Amino acid sequence: MSADIDKRLLIAKRVREARTLAGLSQGQVAKLMGMHRPSISEIEAGNRRVSAEELARLADIFDVGTAYLLGEAPDKLAVNDPKLKLAARELAKLSPEALDGLLRALAAVRTDNDDDAED
Repeated sequence: MSADIDKRLLIAKRVREARTLAGLSQGQVAKLMGMHRPSISEIEAGNRRVSAEELARLADIFDVGTAYLLGEAPDKLAVNDPKLKLAARELAKLSPEALDGLLRALAAVRTDNDDDAED
């Protein structure tokens, strides 16, 4: 297997894991990305290359670094953590509108916390 294919498969695995931990469906990610759901499926299967812009947007959506998605940062996501699995299951039950609202609220809290950290 070539290094290019190995890298694409690693990115595919990291995108899938980050999406799952974020509690998002492929359809929800596709909507946020302005793409069709099969495109996300192809990325997660390692069958589609991801542009730098797409990678940056995915990192923002999942709240991870691009280095993580590229496999250049340690795998710090505890996929088997029961609390994360519970949170993902509960988030998956939300309507897309409710999830969007929750994500906006979390982003606002994160921004507020970042501002507080700078003081």
